[in-house]
Amino acid sequence: MFFGAAALNLDAKGRLAIPARHREALDSAASGSLVLTAHPERCLLLYPAPVWAPIRDKVLALPDFEQQSALLKRLLVGFSREEEMDAAGRLLIAPELRQFAQLEKQIFLVGQGNRFEIWSDAGWQKQQEKVFAQGDQLLPPSLGDLRL
Repeated sequence: MFFGAAALNLDAKGRLAIPARHREALDSAASGSLVLTAHPERCLLLYPAPVWAPIRDKVLALPDFEQQSALLKRLLVGFSREEEMDAAGRLLIAPELRQFAQLEKQIFLVGQGNRFEIWSDAGWQKQQEKVFAQGDQLLPPSLGDLRL
């Protein structure tokens, strides 16, 4: 299970050094194969390949001629790329994905249970502002009994 947010830097080649605390778990969950894809909010999603496969299959099963489905396929499947961590625990983020998510030097890797989100510094700050703007209305009705 992946959780926590980490401020990281991309190197000159566009590689992300996965924090040591996540490397082994990612490697064992992924059997060495990871998938990066785009998210509608202009971040990237990083999945262990076995976790991504059923999501991909469900998206691919959507009707081709339904506009919303076609758009979702183009985004999630069209941008998806299989990648592997190198021996140093780095993951190359392709230029197309870096451009899509507006990733520059500083980025944020945010654990979301079975996957990570990868945000630009500006994108992550914008997400934080959305959270703060919600105030006491942040919790959805289904979590009304949650006590923090």
